[in-house]
Amino acid sequence: MNGVVSIVDYGAGNLFNVQRALEHLGAKVERVTRPEQIPAADRIVLPGVGAFGKAMQQLRQRRMVPALREFAASGRPILGICLGMQLMLDESEEFGTTPGLGIVPGRVESIPSTDTEGKPLNVPHIGWAPIHPATKGNWNETPLEATPPGEAFYFVHSLVVRPQRPEDIVAECNYGGHSLTAAIANGNCFGCQFHPEKSATAGLKLIARFLQS
Repeated sequence: MNGVVSIVDYGAGNLFNVQRALEHLGAKVERVTRPEQIPAADRIVLPGVGAFGKAMQQLRQRRMVPALREFAASGRPILGICLGMQLMLDESEEFGTTPGLGIVPGRVESIPSTDTEGKPLNVPHIGWAPIHPATKGNWNETPLEATPPGEAFYFVHSLVVRPQRPEDIVAECNYGGHSLTAAIANGNCFGCQFHPEKSATAGLKLIARFLQS
């Protein structure tokens, strides 16, 4: 790839592992801490762990929200990881309704507390899980293109994204009989609920394909 990969550093992400994975693949990486850095980025990674509301508060305090929206509208590639993907949506119900970036129409909801037979589910959902193409999304036009259906990735999450448009859901995983969104794509915006930087070879391959997008 040409250019620099910019990781948005807003105090709510496992930046070290993400940066290490990118650099392992030969990418030149910079950490973005100010909104004026965003317009010059070639591609952006929006990581994140923790609470949705606190993350949005940090982005607002750093005046990054308008810049991120403008970047997404520019057509350049953007990758959201875990909470970073959730932030792309319109709102989250975690601890009350909180507005998100509004880049991808939809909302973030809690994972069901019981399986489809009514038995309690462990929440958060933690561990390796296979992912499969969603019914209406186009798996083959995303960084998942070369990933075989059924490949396992590492998840840690208590909430799930529910995009407004079914075609924005490109991958799902099964948890207690429920289909949970594992990855989304909307134009130049791609997001994964799992952590590719913690998903061994499969995760590195996905990141490599994002770098080639």
